[in-house]
Amino acid sequence: MSTYSLELADETSTEALAQAFAPLVQAGGRIHLHGELGAGKTSFVRALLRACGVTGRIKSPTFTLVEPYKVSNLYCYHFDFYRFTDPREWLDAGFRDALRDDALVLIEWAERAAGVLPPPDLDLTLAYAGSGRLATLQASTAKGHAWLHAISPPSTPSLDPTAKP
Repeated sequence: MSTYSLELADETSTEALAQAFAPLVQAGGRIHLHGELGAGKTSFVRALLRACGVTGRIKSPTFTLVEPYKVSNLYCYHFDFYRFTDPREWLDAGFRDALRDDALVLIEWAERAAGVLPPPDLDLTLAYAGSGRLATLQASTAKGHAWLHAISPPSTPSLDPTAKP
């Protein structure tokens, strides 16, 4: 598993990170987003979907649980499992069909469906750090590793710029 961490000074930095992922996710993939309320998960998703070509309003799926989008041939599903109290609720809701390999699947609060979701290509954790955020990206699949390699600076072979030499 590879990890890459970077500081995000403000919302513009979060948007820039999302924009860096846009060309990489055009063939689909799964990203699980973690962090406290207000840490920037939805802001990241909105910026990513916008950079992928979604036009119009991008709503938070906090109450609807999922918001689907289609851009060209790419299906995008933005899930929010904040209101789940049992991991089986994901199964009961019938969302399994949305987890297609050719779709971009973005799941906020994925830990609330732990044990029943397939593994993500990438886990993105956003944590408060001073007046900004610390983004920690952890790859779980070959696709996730390729994404990290594509966005991380070439001078960091460990993929973790916060690591001590």
